[in-house]
Amino acid sequence: MRGLGSTGASRSLVLWDGIPLNSPFGGWVYWTRLPPDELERVEVSESAATSLFGDRAMGGAIAMFDREPSPRRLSFAYEGGNRGTNEIDAGGSYIFHGRWALSVTSRDFLTSGWYIVPHSIQGPVDRPADVAFAAGTVRLDYIGARDRVFLRADVLAEDRNNGTVLQKNSTGTGTLAAAWSHQSDADTFSALGWYTIENFHATFSSINADRTVERLTSTQSVPAEGTGGAAYWRHGGAHWDLLAGGDFSRVEGYSKEVFYPGGPKVAGGTLTQGGAFAQGDLTFGRVRFFAGFRGEDAANGTAFWSPSGGLTAGFGHLRLRASANRAFRAPTLNELYRDFRVGNIVTLANPDLRPETLAGAEAGADWIGRRTSLSLTLYRDSLHDLILNATQSVAPLLITQERENIGSALARGGEAKLARDLGPLRFEAAWLLADSRVATGQRIPQVAKQQGSAQLLYHRGPTLLAVGMRASGLQFEDNLNAYLLPGYAVWHFTARQSLPRGFGLNCQVENAFNRVIVAGYSPTPLVGAPRLVRAGLRWTLP
Repeated sequence: MRGLGSTGASRSLVLWDGIPLNSPFGGWVYWTRLPPDELERVEVSESAATSLFGDRAMGGAIAMFDREPSPRRLSFAYEGGNRGTNEIDAGGSYIFHGRWALSVTSRDFLTSGWYIVPHSIQGPVDRPADVAFAAGTVRLDYIGARDRVFLRADVLAEDRNNGTVLQKNSTGTGTLAAAWSHQSDADTFSALGWYTIENFHATFSSINADRTVERLTSTQSVPAEGTGGAAYWRHGGAHWDLLAGGDFSRVEGYSKEVFYPGGPKVAGGTLTQGGAFAQGDLTFGRVRFFAGFRGEDAANGTAFWSPSGGLTAGFGHLRLRASANRAFRAPTLNELYRDFRVGNIVTLANPDLRPETLAGAEAGADWIGRRTSLSLTLYRDSLHDLILNATQSVAPLLITQERENIGSALARGGEAKLARDLGPLRFEAAWLLADSRVATGQRIPQVAKQQGSAQLLYHRGPTLLAVGMRASGLQFEDNLNAYLLPGYAVWHFTARQSLPRGFGLNCQVENAFNRVIVAGYSPTPLVGAPRLVRAGLRWTLP
């Protein structure tokens, strides 16, 4: 999300029907909790351009929404692939008494995975990195003329082998959520709440140079829970709109470790946050002005103010826009209290971390024609107290890092997006330039200066075919820019065919040309996914 730093820090908020999907302890996202075929739409905010979302959305927000319940829907799917991959999905919904709806989904997935170190350096300690998970949701909706209510429970159980004999992790997590909304002629009132419980277990090890001996260094258990809620009021007028509300969250979690040798260690605590906000817009002819303001407890006893504002101007097919904003991100319990190890790199927690802050501005133009749309954007984000894994010492078999506020940094660049419809064909392309550096000149780790994607899609009647490419320039794994991750380009293919009686076939190929991608260092090179092929059959009740 515009080069603000590694995804491990989760500088973007992910919402599922308004409920945060980010882990309460670490901010990361278990994407396996989501049933992809049950999603109706996804909305992406690529920056902190509004004042609505607060702490977690410094790098933007992704909002996903379930499809509306159907009177009678039932579906089953099986998909199999190479590397021992199998997945079974099931889902359905039923409306009863005209107003009530029950929806249920289930996903079960298993793959034997792949070796995550190159073949040339594999040793007796290496194993394929496999994964197995089971996820499910149950949702009850009340669908009134003016009132909507839903209750949802979702669970995930996941087990992973992390590429060696001794390195493993497992996660159990679930959320109970509820939401209510009331719609009047010009106003909407909404309230929601959630409770998430999570338990993460992991084992860590050290490995000798020729990967023949592995020694257990620690075991870790991380229980955590999060509670939160929000309330909103939205008013829509002929020339103006207003959204106002407040939210709160409380997170408690602990990292419980046993070191070999060394004994036990427990660290953790609670983070409580709350905020109030208002966001509105006003239209004068071709120009629309918008502004927002948010005040929030930054979880360290001090308040943080997040103003935002901008304007758009429309001239036929052309729209011009500009905005500015201020945002922050409080350190997570994971950054404050949890140590972890990847191979022979140890990363230490830091209970003295301060919140990150951002002051950003962007300007752009959009052309929206009947068959063609083009978007261009320039942006500049000034960062302070950015939290990175800073290298403390380097030894032949051990690299030690610690999370630190590194001072100031600057992320600037541009975006371009193009879409073109040609009958049954659609072409899409996107490009991002992200020049992100700390004050001393080093590149921010795990941010490629250039990224791009393109896709050509054919869709006519029951047939869908697509070919796409995703490319990334080089990036650096660490804050010293010592470990280089080379650039890459990977291709993917998709084919789907609807059949009579509610059946459908699908086939997908990822990394079609089996490109070897260096995805990280431990400090041994770690490689990403090889060619993955999947095919399956889906049946939906007609």
